[in-house]
Amino acid sequence: MTLVAGIDSSTQSTKVEVRDLDTGTVFARASAPHPATTPPRSEQHPDSWWRAFQEAWGACGAPAVEAISVAGQQHGMVVLDEDRRVVRPAKLWNDTETAPDAGWLLKQLPGQGADWAAAVGSVPVASFTVTKLSWLHRTEPEHWARLAHVLLPHDWMTLQLAAEAGADVRPVTDRGDASGTGYWSAATGEYRWDVLSIIDRDRDWTNAVPRVAAPDEVIGEWRGARIAVGTGDNMAAALGLGLRVRQAVVSLGTSGTAYTVADAPTADPSGAVAGFADASGRFLPLVCTLNAGKVLDAAARLLGVRHDELDALALTSAPGAGGTVLLPYFDGERTPNLPAATGWISGLRSDVTREQLARAAVEGVVCGMLEALDALRAHAPVDTVVLTGGGARSRAVREVFASLCELPVVSADADEAVATGAAVQAAAVATGSSHGEIAGRWGLGRVTEIEVEHDATAAEIRGRFAELRARAYPSTA
Repeated sequence: MTLVAGIDSSTQSTKVEVRDLDTGTVFARASAPHPATTPPRSEQHPDSWWRAFQEAWGACGAPAVEAISVAGQQHGMVVLDEDRRVVRPAKLWNDTETAPDAGWLLKQLPGQGADWAAAVGSVPVASFTVTKLSWLHRTEPEHWARLAHVLLPHDWMTLQLAAEAGADVRPVTDRGDASGTGYWSAATGEYRWDVLSIIDRDRDWTNAVPRVAAPDEVIGEWRGARIAVGTGDNMAAALGLGLRVRQAVVSLGTSGTAYTVADAPTADPSGAVAGFADASGRFLPLVCTLNAGKVLDAAARLLGVRHDELDALALTSAPGAGGTVLLPYFDGERTPNLPAATGWISGLRSDVTREQLARAAVEGVVCGMLEALDALRAHAPVDTVVLTGGGARSRAVREVFASLCELPVVSADADEAVATGAAVQAAAVATGSSHGEIAGRWGLGRVTEIEVEHDATAAEIRGRFAELRARAYPSTA
């Protein structure tokens, strides 16, 4: 049996998935945790990712594989010195300390959002790597002076694989992950040196950023296995789900994303939709929220119930939760851009029930993701929605989402879409096949229809959510 491996190095853990190259059958899976982080400062030392990978790899039996690929959390800033040693802990995607830098960067181009969207496909928010570089330059000059290379998490993990063989490989990235930095353009396929010079005009940026490798490029060898270029986690998930044009994914993990595959680049001057590239040569317009599953975690904790019990409570309540509305911006928010926001609850009465509170939490998360989907649909055609992620395992989330969404909704038959997508990349470089050919051969893209009638009160429920958002944060009205 010939094997390939996909790695998902996420915020919370590193997962390894080993699959049969011919059939895609899972041979082994394992994961190991990363240190916990809490915004506004969300940081991890990259060494913890490598230790987690080694632990998970060992738990899989350390098999011999034909090829390997790494997908990683987007936007994180890994700073290396001239000897490629880590200068400081990596600032992660959900770190919001860089919000002032996002605001400052926005003002540095005359057309602000419109000019940023035209330049790099996205408008700077605290998540993007460009804001983290600005923050480092502004607040830690001693670390800035040591900066020789700035990488993304998946770039760093890929570099460790290549370096283990003793090869002196120049750091590389891929177009998908590069498009989330805020200084590489998906539309032109080039770095924007003018954007980087806003932060430091005296630095030679050409040697500080990684080379952008082709989607099917082999960039080194690890224990006899070819190393694929890897990509960002959302781009890998699109591969692992076998995503097609006009399908949108709504993924509910700790945070939430809504994205689709597109044939042309997008540029949203409002900043709601990030104009990313995908891992195959096309494009991946994406909307990201900071709050999804974590809100349901908090609701279950406050009600003193398990997640299955939260589901039962929410499904017992009538739609609309008796007028109780929850705004789920618990730890700041990225879409809308409210890094200092907190959650709100409205419509409480003395006869409020536990069931209504549970329903309000589910409806709040769902309404937030439906607004993200609306923003996405304004820039790319969508006719079907695929629900995935840990939050989509909730029956209440699936049924409420399908009842409030005007499009057909299905749930994905995928356990670890990101690791699976990385394995698809590995299989592509092992065989010379396209990502789509691998996905078809492995039977990826299977879905289950969610058979729920559209709620006649959907417009009313979503309207109350929008009204509370506008009242709490008038800038979003």
